[in-house]
Amino acid sequence: MNNNVVYLYVFDTMADWEVGYLTAELNTGRYFKKGLAPVKIVTVAQDASPVVTKGGLRILPDITLNACRAESAVALILPGGDTWIEAMHDPILSLAEEFLQKGVLVAAICDATVGLAKKGLLDARRHTSSDLEYLKMVCPGYAGAAYYSYEPAVTDGNLITAAGVAPLEFTVQVLKALGVFSAETLDAWYHLFKTHEPEHYFALMRAVQS
Repeated sequence: MNNNVVYLYVFDTMADWEVGYLTAELNTGRYFKKGLAPVKIVTVAQDASPVVTKGGLRILPDITLNACRAESAVALILPGGDTWIEAMHDPILSLAEEFLQKGVLVAAICDATVGLAKKGLLDARRHTSSDLEYLKMVCPGYAGAAYYSYEPAVTDGNLITAAGVAPLEFTVQVLKALGVFSAETLDAWYHLFKTHEPEHYFALMRAVQS
Protein backbone atom coordinates (compact mmCIF):
# COMPACT_ATOMS: atom_id res chain seq x y z
CA MET A 1 0.00 0.00 0.00
CA ASN A 2 1.25 3.46 -0.86
CA ASN A 3 -0.27 4.91 2.31
CA ASN A 4 -2.04 3.51 5.32
CA VAL A 5 -5.21 5.56 5.70
CA VAL A 6 -8.69 4.04 5.54
CA TYR A 7 -11.74 6.29 5.75
CA LEU A 8 -14.65 4.98 7.83
CA TYR A 9 -17.95 6.77 7.27
CA VAL A 10 -19.82 7.29 10.55
CA PHE A 11 -23.38 8.47 11.13
CA ASP A 12 -26.25 8.14 13.58
CA THR A 13 -27.66 4.55 13.61
CA MET A 14 -24.60 3.07 11.89
CA ALA A 15 -24.37 -0.67 12.54
CA ASP A 16 -21.14 -0.68 14.51
CA TRP A 17 -20.84 -4.49 14.74
CA GLU A 18 -20.72 -4.85 10.97
CA VAL A 19 -17.27 -3.26 10.81
CA GLY A 20 -15.94 -4.35 14.21
CA TYR A 21 -13.82 -7.25 12.98
CA LEU A 22 -12.41 -5.13 10.18
CA THR A 23 -11.51 -2.05 12.20
CA ALA A 24 -9.87 -4.16 14.92
CA GLU A 25 -7.57 -5.90 12.46
CA LEU A 26 -6.74 -2.79 10.47
CA ASN A 27 -6.06 -0.70 13.57
CA THR A 28 -3.87 -3.23 15.38
CA GLY A 29 -2.15 -4.80 12.41
CA ARG A 30 -1.56 -7.77 14.69
CA TYR A 31 -1.69 -10.33 11.89
CA PHE A 32 -0.34 -8.18 9.07
CA LYS A 33 2.44 -9.39 6.84
CA LYS A 34 5.85 -8.69 8.30
CA GLY A 35 6.99 -5.14 7.67
CA LEU A 36 3.52 -3.66 7.17
CA ALA A 37 2.37 -0.96 9.61
CA PRO A 38 -1.15 -0.92 11.04
CA VAL A 39 -3.70 1.11 9.12
CA LYS A 40 -4.77 4.53 10.32
CA ILE A 41 -8.55 4.61 10.47
CA VAL A 42 -9.97 8.09 9.94
CA THR A 43 -13.64 8.53 10.80
CA VAL A 44 -15.55 10.77 8.38
CA ALA A 45 -18.96 12.37 8.93
CA GLN A 46 -21.30 14.92 7.43
CA ASP A 47 -20.23 17.46 10.04
CA ALA A 48 -18.12 17.67 13.19
CA SER A 49 -20.94 16.75 15.58
CA PRO A 50 -20.71 13.46 17.50
CA VAL A 51 -22.65 10.54 16.08
CA VAL A 52 -24.28 7.73 18.02
CA THR A 53 -24.13 4.22 16.60
CA LYS A 54 -26.90 1.64 16.83
CA GLY A 55 -24.95 0.08 19.67
CA GLY A 56 -25.00 3.36 21.58
CA LEU A 57 -21.35 4.23 21.01
CA ARG A 58 -20.64 7.94 20.74
CA ILE A 59 -18.08 8.80 18.05
CA LEU A 60 -16.49 12.18 17.50
CA PRO A 61 -15.55 12.23 13.79
CA ASP A 62 -11.94 12.90 12.88
CA ILE A 63 -12.81 14.89 9.76
CA THR A 64 -15.80 16.03 7.72
CA LEU A 65 -16.58 15.07 4.13
CA ASN A 66 -15.00 18.18 2.64
CA ALA A 67 -11.62 17.01 3.95
CA CYS A 68 -11.93 13.50 2.51
CA ARG A 69 -9.65 13.01 -0.50
CA ALA A 70 -9.30 9.98 -2.76
CA GLU A 71 -5.55 10.44 -3.05
CA SER A 72 -5.18 10.34 0.73
CA ALA A 73 -6.45 6.81 1.35
CA VAL A 74 -6.54 3.21 0.21
CA ALA A 75 -10.18 2.54 1.09
CA LEU A 76 -13.56 3.98 2.02
CA ILE A 77 -15.69 1.81 4.32
CA LEU A 78 -19.48 2.26 4.37
CA PRO A 79 -21.27 0.52 7.26
CA GLY A 80 -24.96 -0.30 7.31
CA GLY A 81 -27.53 1.79 9.15
CA ASP A 82 -31.17 2.82 9.18
CA THR A 83 -31.02 5.89 6.95
CA TRP A 84 -29.33 4.93 3.68
CA ILE A 85 -32.37 5.65 1.52
CA GLU A 86 -32.43 9.25 2.76
CA ALA A 87 -30.91 12.16 0.84
CA MET A 88 -28.59 12.96 3.75
CA HIS A 89 -26.14 10.35 2.41
CA ASP A 90 -25.96 11.73 -1.12
CA PRO A 91 -22.63 13.53 -0.46
CA ILE A 92 -20.83 10.38 0.70
CA LEU A 93 -22.31 8.43 -2.21
CA SER A 94 -20.94 11.02 -4.63
CA LEU A 95 -17.59 10.64 -2.91
CA ALA A 96 -17.83 6.86 -3.23
CA GLU A 97 -18.45 7.25 -6.96
CA GLU A 98 -15.36 9.46 -7.24
CA PHE A 99 -13.27 6.96 -5.29
CA LEU A 100 -14.37 4.12 -7.54
CA GLN A 101 -13.50 6.13 -10.64
CA LYS A 102 -10.05 6.86 -9.21
CA GLY A 103 -9.33 3.24 -8.32
CA VAL A 104 -9.71 3.53 -4.54
CA LEU A 105 -11.35 0.59 -2.79
CA VAL A 106 -14.96 1.16 -1.70
CA ALA A 107 -16.46 -1.43 0.66
CA ALA A 108 -20.14 -1.35 1.63
CA ILE A 109 -22.11 -3.68 3.86
CA CYS A 110 -25.82 -4.14 4.55
CA ASP A 111 -27.93 -1.08 3.76
CA ALA A 112 -24.89 0.87 2.56
CA THR A 113 -25.32 -1.28 -0.55
CA VAL A 114 -28.81 0.21 -0.86
CA GLY A 115 -27.21 3.65 -1.00
CA LEU A 116 -24.88 2.47 -3.77
CA ALA A 117 -27.81 0.96 -5.67
CA LYS A 118 -29.78 4.18 -5.32
CA LYS A 119 -26.80 6.06 -6.79
CA GLY A 120 -26.62 3.65 -9.73
CA LEU A 121 -23.21 2.34 -8.71
CA LEU A 122 -24.33 -1.30 -8.77
CA ASP A 123 -25.92 -1.24 -12.22
CA ALA A 124 -22.88 -2.61 -14.05
CA ARG A 125 -20.81 -4.31 -11.33
CA ARG A 126 -21.14 -7.73 -9.74
CA HIS A 127 -22.45 -7.22 -6.22
CA THR A 128 -24.55 -8.51 -3.37
CA SER A 129 -26.73 -7.08 -0.63
CA SER A 130 -29.04 -8.40 2.05
CA ASP A 131 -31.73 -9.29 -0.50
CA LEU A 132 -32.30 -8.68 -4.21
CA GLU A 133 -36.06 -8.15 -3.94
CA TYR A 134 -35.52 -5.62 -1.17
CA LEU A 135 -33.08 -3.71 -3.37
CA LYS A 136 -35.66 -3.60 -6.14
CA MET A 137 -38.35 -2.44 -3.76
CA VAL A 138 -36.49 0.42 -2.08
CA CYS A 139 -34.53 1.53 -5.17
CA PRO A 140 -37.00 1.80 -8.08
CA GLY A 141 -34.23 3.01 -10.40
CA TYR A 142 -31.95 0.05 -9.61
CA ALA A 143 -30.93 -1.68 -12.84
CA GLY A 144 -28.28 -4.10 -11.63
CA ALA A 145 -30.30 -7.26 -11.00
CA ALA A 146 -28.37 -9.14 -13.69
CA TYR A 147 -25.18 -8.51 -11.71
CA TYR A 148 -26.59 -9.58 -8.34
CA SER A 149 -24.79 -12.51 -6.74
CA TYR A 150 -26.29 -14.60 -3.95
CA GLU A 151 -23.10 -14.68 -1.88
CA PRO A 152 -22.29 -13.26 1.59
CA ALA A 153 -19.69 -10.87 0.14
CA VAL A 154 -18.58 -10.02 -3.38
CA THR A 155 -15.57 -8.23 -4.83
CA ASP A 156 -15.70 -6.69 -8.30
CA GLY A 157 -12.58 -4.69 -9.04
CA ASN A 158 -12.30 -2.03 -6.36
CA LEU A 159 -15.88 -2.46 -5.11
CA ILE A 160 -16.79 -4.78 -2.25
CA THR A 161 -20.38 -5.41 -1.16
CA ALA A 162 -21.73 -7.64 1.59
CA ALA A 163 -24.93 -8.71 3.28
CA GLY A 164 -25.54 -7.36 6.76
CA VAL A 165 -25.27 -10.84 8.27
CA ALA A 166 -21.79 -11.36 6.81
CA PRO A 167 -19.34 -9.12 8.71
CA LEU A 168 -16.71 -11.89 8.72
CA GLU A 169 -16.89 -12.43 4.97
CA PHE A 170 -16.91 -8.66 4.46
CA THR A 171 -13.74 -8.37 6.53
CA VAL A 172 -12.06 -11.17 4.60
CA GLN A 173 -12.78 -9.49 1.26
CA VAL A 174 -11.45 -6.13 2.44
CA LEU A 175 -8.31 -7.59 4.01
CA LYS A 176 -7.68 -9.58 0.84
CA ALA A 177 -8.16 -6.54 -1.38
CA LEU A 178 -5.76 -4.49 0.73
CA GLY A 179 -3.20 -7.30 0.71
CA VAL A 180 -2.28 -6.92 4.37
CA PHE A 181 -2.68 -10.61 5.37
CA SER A 182 -0.93 -13.56 3.77
CA ALA A 183 -3.29 -16.07 2.18
CA GLU A 184 -2.52 -18.61 4.94
CA THR A 185 -3.16 -16.06 7.71
CA LEU A 186 -6.42 -14.91 6.17
CA ASP A 187 -7.71 -18.46 5.75
CA ALA A 188 -6.85 -19.41 9.33
CA TRP A 189 -8.28 -16.14 10.71
CA TYR A 190 -11.58 -16.62 8.93
CA HIS A 191 -12.04 -20.24 9.93
CA LEU A 192 -11.15 -19.49 13.56
CA PHE A 193 -13.88 -16.88 13.92
CA LYS A 194 -16.33 -18.84 11.76
CA THR A 195 -15.98 -22.25 13.40
CA HIS A 196 -14.48 -21.39 16.83
CA GLU A 197 -12.30 -24.49 16.52
CA PRO A 198 -8.91 -24.21 18.29
CA GLU A 199 -7.06 -25.90 15.44
CA HIS A 200 -7.49 -22.71 13.41
CA TYR A 201 -5.99 -20.61 16.18
CA PHE A 202 -2.82 -22.68 16.04
CA ALA A 203 -2.83 -22.47 12.25
CA LEU A 204 -3.13 -18.70 12.57
CA MET A 205 -0.20 -18.52 14.97
CA ARG A 206 1.94 -20.64 12.64
CA ALA A 207 0.98 -18.49 9.68
CA VAL A 208 1.92 -15.17 11.28
CA GLN A 209 5.21 -16.54 12.59
CA SER A 210 6.35 -18.04 9.30
